[in-house]
Amino acid sequence: MTSATDSPSPAAPRLIATDLDGTLLRDDKTVSDRTVAALAAAEEAGIEVFFVTGRPARWMDVVSDHVHGHGLAICANGAAVADLHADGKLVKVRPLERDIALDVVHTLRAAAPGTSFAVELTTGIHYEPAYPPFQVDPGATVAIAEKLLHEETPGTGAPVLKLLAHHAELAPDDFLALARTAAGGLASFTRSSPTALLEVSGPGVSKASTLALCCAERGISPAEVVAFGDMPNDVDMLRWAGTSYAMGNAHPAALTAASGRTATNSDDGVAVVIERILAERRTFDAAR
Repeated sequence: MTSATDSPSPAAPRLIATDLDGTLLRDDKTVSDRTVAALAAAEEAGIEVFFVTGRPARWMDVVSDHVHGHGLAICANGAAVADLHADGKLVKVRPLERDIALDVVHTLRAAAPGTSFAVELTTGIHYEPAYPPFQVDPGATVAIAEKLLHEETPGTGAPVLKLLAHHAELAPDDFLALARTAAGGLASFTRSSPTALLEVSGPGVSKASTLALCCAERGISPAEVVAFGDMPNDVDMLRWAGTSYAMGNAHPAALTAASGRTATNSDDGVAVVIERILAERRTFDAAR
């Protein structure tokens, strides 16, 4: 594994893909002036920037003021692509089918009694009475998961972006391993919270797979992508990108998956790498 100051860096990166929480954002959920400047400089140099996050589109206000060129964000761990220039309008949705979500609910209840659930729809979040309201949504419906996932007429409800599963007693990584063993054949499981909170997407849906689709549409290869992340939900993306960096504060799985390591999110680790890439590009151009 290389550090942010080691060479080589990609000769001609065309896209930067960065996670938000624990990566681009500082611990107080702000974007530093240094990072804002680095993102703007990257886009000015012709490098696209994609925000790739587990957050739903409605929680993208933390970076909406720092969108420059394309303004697209991959949200909900790859389940949606949002246009931040159009108030977060979803331009691509990769849903979790409700019957699969119900199978996951029943399987996890049997494998880990005490699990509570929330359902993230394209229209907002709804949750069970026992599910911790991490961020209260005044428009949320509170009911058992079976009711939240029920449709009077199949196909008429808002698409499900992801199912959230919380356990009050299990260790986060243990809960993830248990869920993947019990229900990994049904859906995609990951996590990004420091608590035992799992994020469940449709089969094959991840940050990496949706980023790959978006890059293919633009004729961008994995070798031309630089990715940043810090948690298990970033692992596949860090492996897919030609060059990737785990933050200094990253989960061990992210550190193992990445090809490099940079400073912590609080020390502007993303900006450190972008600045180096742009400096090397200027040096290369001057020598031509």
